[in-house]
Amino acid sequence: MNSLCNGEYFGETNQMINLEGLIITDTEYTHPYVDWHYHENAYFTFLLQGSMTEGNKKETYGCSAGTLLYHHWEDPHYNIKPDIFTRGFHIEITQNWLERFDIQKNKVEGSFNIKNPAFKLLIHQIFKETKTNTTSFELAVNQLLLHLFSQLTHEREIKDRKPLWVGQINEILHENVAETLNLAELSKTLNIHPVHLSRDFHKYFHCNLGEYLRKLKIEKSIKLLNSPSSLTDIALNCGFADQSHFIRCFKENMGITPLKYRNLLKIR
Repeated sequence: MNSLCNGEYFGETNQMINLEGLIITDTEYTHPYVDWHYHENAYFTFLLQGSMTEGNKKETYGCSAGTLLYHHWEDPHYNIKPDIFTRGFHIEITQNWLERFDIQKNKVEGSFNIKNPAFKLLIHQIFKETKTNTTSFELAVNQLLLHLFSQLTHEREIKDRKPLWVGQINEILHENVAETLNLAELSKTLNIHPVHLSRDFHKYFHCNLGEYLRKLKIEKSIKLLNSPSSLTDIALNCGFADQSHFIRCFKENMGITPLKYRNLLKIR
């Protein structure tokens, strides 16, 4: 079985950044099939464009643009890519980085698909930092990644203790991101009192219901920024009232406008 070393992926790397304990790459995947292999370090894969299938010992994922995967160190997997342009953004984390920030490797193990939009927006923010290259770049990346690990570790710890309604409401919100939803209707659908739902939502999603919906809308909009659609069409497609509302929410979450982020997505 192939073992890949620091920053090594099957494709053509457009950008590689080496920080203290981190290797960040922007790579175009060029192989239609990559046999079972593993990486020397733990890492996140974020699919910026295109699609692929990835399998590990437990699951197989159909990955489209916006998919975020985590792989523990030396965790074997394989990849199948259709004949389309496919591009991935990777954050590889060495043992030195984990030790430096006192993060135990066994807190986040295995390979899994991360669907929480808040986590994906953190990866988008790290991607943004790699393209804007400010003087505080390394500090910003470390802070964002530490926040991601903190939230991810908490989510994994409570995974088996989540009540049934948590998975149900998450599915409803993902499937109806552009629709107008309200607390009373959701409570009735889930057969939960509105006060209970409102009170406990933050416990499992790290924000209130309205904030989570906005993050889902922003996540969907970023996928569409890779298309030629206008900002107005993207706004309406994602359930925003208008383009101005879309731009305001996008900037609150990402720190820049959607037009500027669209330009960052272009390979340079």
